[in-house]
Amino acid sequence: MNASTADTGSATIIDQPTARQLRRSADDRMLAGVAGGIARYLGADVTLVRVIIAALALFTGAGVALYIAAWLLIPEDGEDQPVAATWIADRPDRSR
Repeated sequence: MNASTADTGSATIIDQPTARQLRRSADDRMLAGVAGGIARYLGADVTLVRVIIAALALFTGAGVALYIAAWLLIPEDGEDQPVAATWIADRPDRSR
C-alpha cells in the first residue's frame, strides 16, 4: 500500500489549535487577576497590560471603570460563571 491508496478517512488531525478563553488569572494577580488574564489571552507581557490599564486610569478615567467591568464579567480560572452572574443568581426574587 502506498501513500496514494492509504485510507484517508481514518486520519486524525493532531495539529488543531485549541480555542483560547479569556479568564482572570488565579496565578498572576495583583488585585483581581484581570491584567494577568488579558496578558495571557493576548500573549503579551503582564507588566505592559498593567501599564496600559494604569495609563487609561490616569489620563482618561476609563481604566478604573473598565477594570471593574472586566472583574465582574470575566470568569476566573476554574470557574464557569463570572462574578456578576453569580451575584444575580444568588439574589432573591424581589418581585412581590
